[in-house]
Amino acid sequence: MKLLIVLHHRFDLWNAPDWVAERLREEFANLEVVHLKSFDHIEPELADAEVLITWSLRPEQVRVGKKLRWIHSPAAAVHGLMIPEIVNSDIVVTNASEIHGRVVAEHAIALMLTCAKRLVRATDYQRQKIWSQQKLWEERPRPRELRGATLGIVGFGAIGREVARLAAAFGMRVLACREHPERGSAQTDAVYGFSELPAMLSDCDFVVLAAPLTSKTQACFNAAMFAAMKPEAYFINVSRGALVNEEDMIAALRSRKIGGAALDVFTTEPLPVESPLWEMANVIITPHSAAMTENLWDRHYALIAENLRRYKSGEPLLGVVDKKRGY
Repeated sequence: MKLLIVLHHRFDLWNAPDWVAERLREEFANLEVVHLKSFDHIEPELADAEVLITWSLRPEQVRVGKKLRWIHSPAAAVHGLMIPEIVNSDIVVTNASEIHGRVVAEHAIALMLTCAKRLVRATDYQRQKIWSQQKLWEERPRPRELRGATLGIVGFGAIGREVARLAAAFGMRVLACREHPERGSAQTDAVYGFSELPAMLSDCDFVVLAAPLTSKTQACFNAAMFAAMKPEAYFINVSRGALVNEEDMIAALRSRKIGGAALDVFTTEPLPVESPLWEMANVIITPHSAAMTENLWDRHYALIAENLRRYKSGEPLLGVVDKKRGY
């Protein structure tokens, strides 16, 4: 059996270290492992690959990979694999949403605390050697506490569920919006469907966007959604930039229709230097770093190895994506 790893990204951490392929060869007898550092020569290697680790494929590449039975994405998002040639095939797609969930949720909570306690603004004053106690209290939104505040989570997968758990520990009231509200959640105070999202937003002091990118969620956060939010509420995005109409968000921030935003993802990445978001006082920017951790590839390896054992023994795989839904 042949396993092909093809990952190429400008950011080093997203690329598989050499030891991943080496350890797989050692642990799994009769497994041929090929590790490519770019997509330049993928077609010849795809021809006889049964298992593929990658983020995306083009239609012609899928057609070359006639023996492909399983594709694993070491990301939570799988929109780069949701093309008709894969969706309409028997190829199983798995993702690493459970790997990223806890780490990204921690980042979301950190951003929420940073907004609530006005830490960035305090740091700005620190650099100016200004004792800002009175200024921080006079500015809006004022510093606040998480306990008793209402958090709305849009998307209730691995990230959303962990954000809910952590927020509950702070004593927050937690609301969730998910595609299937009838499934409910013991971790939340109420669950809404996407058609009810504006009503949920109107009740929230903080909103965390953690939904997958699909055809239904593309640019789903638009002017109407920002208009539904409280004027001192904070918007936090740790999912994908394409879920947000960035122009509408900038307009809402400029007009103070919302209190502020903490953003880890953007429509274009890296965020262009000409973007007005860089200079907005009510915006916190992190460079798509929510999933960063030194333990990342150890966790990836554990999942890949476990699923390889399951695959070889015919057991159900972990993290299987519903290709029709796109997550």
